[in-house]
Amino acid sequence: MPTMIRYTVHADQAARNEELVRAVYAELASSRPAGLRYATFKLDDGQTFLHLADTEPDRSPLLEVAAFRAFQAGLGDRCSAPPVRTAVEGIGAFGW
Repeated sequence: MPTMIRYTVHADQAARNEELVRAVYAELASSRPAGLRYATFKLDDGQTFLHLADTEPDRSPLLEVAAFRAFQAGLGDRCSAPPVRTAVEGIGAFGW
């Protein structure tokens, strides 16, 4: 089932967070793990991030990505509002 994760980082950590997220996508582009759909968005406040992940049940290829583990390692320190994970049910999508 797809999952949405939303969190807010401290203003002085927004650029660093974005840099770490971009590193995840760089590694995903080269490793191309099967069974993963993943997208990240930055909200217009420049500090709130939204991640959408859809993986196979009981297996997240993201956990095998070194850049993702590096991203997660300091996330708590970067956040002013902690990550909130919400299961979502897809109803429809176009071009995504």
